[in-house]
Amino acid sequence: MTDQRITLKYITSLIGSVVITWTLHEFTHWITSESLGYESIMRLNSVSAVDGQQRTDLHKMYISASGPIITVLQAIFAFLVLMTKGWNKFIYPILFTPLYMRSLAGAMNLINPNDEGRISDFLGIGLFTLSIIVCGFLFFLVFKTSRKYGLNWKFNFWTTIVIMAVSSIIILYDQFIGIRIL
Repeated sequence: MTDQRITLKYITSLIGSVVITWTLHEFTHWITSESLGYESIMRLNSVSAVDGQQRTDLHKMYISASGPIITVLQAIFAFLVLMTKGWNKFIYPILFTPLYMRSLAGAMNLINPNDEGRISDFLGIGLFTLSIIVCGFLFFLVFKTSRKYGLNWKFNFWTTIVIMAVSSIIILYDQFIGIRIL
């Protein structure tokens, strides 16, 4: 039987997964920007060039793509571990968090183009195209894992709620406090 209990240890792993996913995602944007020669600022939920440096359009796309690429690679890694090593509910958040993160980013394209939205616009394929592709792929990985291990709706519901709450705290903290990390 697959362990689907929502314990304090599981909630802690969810919190850790969200913090690590967000940090890795933003750090990848930052390191890409720095590697392209732009002095950059990294916060919890954003990376920007220092004092008005103008990035080229192509560099903007590289920087925008780097975060989602590492996030998708994280999900693929977790998926492969779960498929080859068997069920581990502490690995599952490493797979599930990218789905939530990229879905939220895709929805936020309605307000302000996000990573995949900016790239889609740049490529001229429509604002939501890459977001739909990325989210569809991540949903497939989560669905296949849930199906294989018989994960029930209650387990996925509470996983979503905790990830949503922690993600919201990170986003709101960054919006209102905006502490520079790098």
